[in-house]
Amino acid sequence: MEASEILKDASTLKWIPIIDGIDFKLLRVSQESGVWTVLFRCQPGSFFPIHKHHGAGEYYVITGRMQYVAGEAVAGCYGYEPLGAIHEKTLFPEYTELLFTNHGPVAFLDDEGGIKQLLDYALLCDLADAV
Repeated sequence: MEASEILKDASTLKWIPIIDGIDFKLLRVSQESGVWTVLFRCQPGSFFPIHKHHGAGEYYVITGRMQYVAGEAVAGCYGYEPLGAIHEKTLFPEYTELLFTNHGPVAFLDDEGGIKQLLDYALLCDLADAV
């Protein structure tokens, strides 16, 4: 059963590598709904490759800059990414931190559009448990 209230000091959590140049801190996952919330830390020039949202995503840029199909999000920007959104590349041209919640998995795609890797609550938990 999921806790009804959660309070975490994110400054005490370890950064966990997920993609070259990008780390995360796991704030919350829900096995029941598949929702997950993380802090992402992205080094200059890092990026998320082509991916599809199998659940809506929401983000808030704390510091830095993110470029993707919807435009450029800078510190203070909130964004919503609908279910089914496909992003060719999400680029971080400078050091960036953002709060990100996804309501389901994100599928990283291969050149033919097939699923190469699934980023979901289970993978995030496995990576966090391994540290």
